[in-house]
Amino acid sequence: MAISFNLSKKFIFLIMIVSFVALSITGFLSFYYADQILGERVGDQLLGESTVRGDTLRLLFESRIEQNKILANDPMIQLLVSEMNQIPKDKLKESQENNRRDFLIQIQAFQELIGYSIGFEDTKIIGKDGKMFFSLSRNLDEDFIEDKLFQRGLKESFIEFEPSKNGKKIVVVSPIFADGNKKGDEPIGVIISKMRTTSIDNVLVNRSGLGESGEVYIVNNQSIMLSESRFIEDVVFKQKVDSLAVQKCFNEGEEMVGFYEDYRNVPIYGSSYCADDLGIVLLVEIDQEEVEKPIDILQNRIFYTGIVITLLMGIVAFVISKSISRPLLKLKNAANKIASGDFKVRTNITTGDEIGELSHAFDSMAQKLEESLIEIKEKEEVIKQQEDILLKFSQHEQNDCVGVVDITDSTRISSKLSDDDVSKMYEIFLNFMAKIVHKHHGEVVKNIGDALMFRFANVDPKNIEVMKNILECCLDMIESHDELKKELNAENIDELDYKISATYGSVKVAESTTSKISDIFGPTVNKCFKINSLCPKNSIVVGINLYEILKDFDEYEFSQFHSAEMKEKYGYSIFEVKRKK
Repeated sequence: MAISFNLSKKFIFLIMIVSFVALSITGFLSFYYADQILGERVGDQLLGESTVRGDTLRLLFESRIEQNKILANDPMIQLLVSEMNQIPKDKLKESQENNRRDFLIQIQAFQELIGYSIGFEDTKIIGKDGKMFFSLSRNLDEDFIEDKLFQRGLKESFIEFEPSKNGKKIVVVSPIFADGNKKGDEPIGVIISKMRTTSIDNVLVNRSGLGESGEVYIVNNQSIMLSESRFIEDVVFKQKVDSLAVQKCFNEGEEMVGFYEDYRNVPIYGSSYCADDLGIVLLVEIDQEEVEKPIDILQNRIFYTGIVITLLMGIVAFVISKSISRPLLKLKNAANKIASGDFKVRTNITTGDEIGELSHAFDSMAQKLEESLIEIKEKEEVIKQQEDILLKFSQHEQNDCVGVVDITDSTRISSKLSDDDVSKMYEIFLNFMAKIVHKHHGEVVKNIGDALMFRFANVDPKNIEVMKNILECCLDMIESHDELKKELNAENIDELDYKISATYGSVKVAESTTSKISDIFGPTVNKCFKINSLCPKNSIVVGINLYEILKDFDEYEFSQFHSAEMKEKYGYSIFEVKRKK
């Protein structure tokens, strides 16, 4: 069953659709730009946090390394290590006890120099052979020859983390060189200092400005978390963190800001500070859900506001539609009465708008119809009906030579011209070609769009002069290309390319009783149009029947178009004709 809508419903529906589309576009753009702005602001905030905290951590790490180097370069420490390296193993313990006091004095002086805030806990001084000379813990039996920290400490200064009862400690390692050493000299020992991580933890634990889900933590180059998590307890040296930010830092040496999954497999928005030279990456992250929460709130508000506005627009549209539909309904009822034969009806609508003008015109029409009906009834004669004029055709068959000249790529050319220029182009082309046909005593049959069909009627194929005249007509069209170009250029139209096809065979001729121009149709005409589509531009092609008649003429050169392919596709062969040079 078809559903119909009156004008009032259509008007309301239109207003509702327009309101919905406008609000949807506004809502979408508001949501899109708000999402972009919020994302940029959160990204800038996280980038700022990661940069500031990362730079702070780097400064702390580098200062710890420099402080450890101060102790390693202390002349007394250098002297003690140099002497201890010369003592035989059987006298090493005695020497350690004798020199321990000097070691402790230097450690105390070091702490007073750099301050106690660094959380200094232990220091070990190890000889170049891996034997521990001094330690604040007094455990001197440990051998470090295979220790990775010791082996790396012989080459460079660095900082590492190690687990402890309270979580973790900083281990700072530096090589000890002899006093007055030169570049390339071997170290005489290694100093390993352990410090508390309070200053580092203060940088990481402070989560101000990071909302309810923001956290800051560091990960080493083994993808192990080195600081406490906001969400999971006891994760230091236990939690694997293989997020995209960690991979980019340690695989590519790059930092990143964006969305990815963290160690909890929760989507977050994060920023990284890559310090791969120190073996760590600092991450500042906030859950994606929290980042997008303001956008969700905005989206809901836009949605509910849109519903309210759409409903209000619907009510307004209803009121307006009623004010419009009432006079229109009155007009409709009046029209129905006129349709039933009551020409005395009048609407008498006096609104000062287009409906009022329509009502006035309607009343005038009704009055004139009433007057016309009276006039018609007074007349006694009945209007005579005209008889349809039928075209009568007299058909007969005869052998004609049929030709078609067609513009190449006319659709593309016409698209670049105005309507007036297109008309001029066709007019010049068709008239130019028609004159050539008439010059050679041919007959123009008709033009079909941008093509002109012509014929040489009832020709004798044995008459050499007649057949040559037909071919000369086609060649004349090709050789007149420059003349046509001049006429087109005179009207500011670019030159045209065209192609000509000709066939010979039986055609049916339809002669109209109302026109002197005869039309032709049949297979010969159809073949002429088909082979025209295969003709190269500014060339002539002929069908097999015409070729058989013309092939012995010495003045012309014939070349066949891929006979096997043509026969397979169209069932006949075609030939290109040129004048011999």
